[in-house]
Amino acid sequence: MADVSDGLEDSQLPIGTARTVVRRILSWYSAHARDLPWRRPDATPWAIMVSEFMLQQTPVERVRGPWQAWVERWPTPVSLAVASPGDAVRAWGRLGYPRRALRLHQAAQMIMNDFDGKVPQDHESLLRLPGVGSYTAAAIGSFAYGRREIVLDTNVRRLLSRLAWGVAYPSAASTRRERALAEELAPRNSKRAARWAIASMELGALVCRASNPLCDACPVATLCAWRRAGYPAWAGAPRRGQSYAGTDRQCRGALLAVLRSSDEPIPDGELAAAWQDSEQRDRALASLVEDGLVVAAGNCWSLPS
Repeated sequence: MADVSDGLEDSQLPIGTARTVVRRILSWYSAHARDLPWRRPDATPWAIMVSEFMLQQTPVERVRGPWQAWVERWPTPVSLAVASPGDAVRAWGRLGYPRRALRLHQAAQMIMNDFDGKVPQDHESLLRLPGVGSYTAAAIGSFAYGRREIVLDTNVRRLLSRLAWGVAYPSAASTRRERALAEELAPRNSKRAARWAIASMELGALVCRASNPLCDACPVATLCAWRRAGYPAWAGAPRRGQSYAGTDRQCRGALLAVLRSSDEPIPDGELAAAWQDSEQRDRALASLVEDGLVVAAGNCWSLPS
C-alpha cells in the first residue's frame, strides 16, 4: 500500500476496533440480510451480473420483477447475445437509464465471442466488458466468484465516512483514503471477505441510510465517530435529489415507452404525440438516436434490430 499517501495515517482504525467492526457487521448480516434472489446460492455469475447492471442507480424493489423476467428469458449470456438489442431495450421496461440494456447486450456478445460464453472471473477481463467499471467488476468478482475484492458503493462509502471520520456523507468520488480503510477492513480469507463486502453494503442500505439513519439498530453504533461527535451536519456542497418531471430524461422515457409498445416501426406523427414540447422532443429523440437506442426507418422510428 505504498502508493496510498494522502491521509493514510487518518484512515486506519485500531486493529482491535477494525476486527470488532467486521465481526459485529458480519453477525448483524447473518440475522438481517434481505432474501434477494441474486444472492441465493443457486444464482449464476450471469444472474449476478444482470443484477449489478440493473441495480445501478435503481432501488432494489424496482429491480426484483424485471430481473426475474430477464434471467428467465435470457438465462445465459449467449441467449441474450443472439437476441436483438431492441429486444433488450424493450425488456428493460421502465427501469430507467436504458443505455444499461444496450451495454448489457454488448457485454453478452463479448462474453459469447471472447470468453466462451462464460462471465469472466478475473478483474481485468471483467473491465473489458461494456458497461463494467471498477465497482461492477469488483462486485461481480466478489458476489459471483467469492474473491477478495474492495467493493465500494455509495452505501459502503457513507458507512466508512461516518464510522471512521465522523463525516455525514462521503465525497463525490472515492478517495485513496477510503480504499486504504476498506483494504484494512476486508478480511484476508476470500470467502469471509466476500461476505463482508455484501454485509457492509447491506448495513449502509438498511441502517446507515443517507436520510434518517437507524442508529439505534446499528451493530457498530458505539464505535461510530459520527455518533460520538453528536451527528455533525454535512458541511460540504448541498446535496440535491435528482429531478425528473419535465426533464429530457422523462421525455426520453415517454418516447421509448411508445416504441416499446410495438414490434413495428412507429410513424413520426404517432411518436410526436407522446410529448407536446416539440423542441424538447426533437432534442430527446436525437439523443436516443445518438445513444443507439432508437433508429430511423424512413418517416418511422423503431428500437434497434
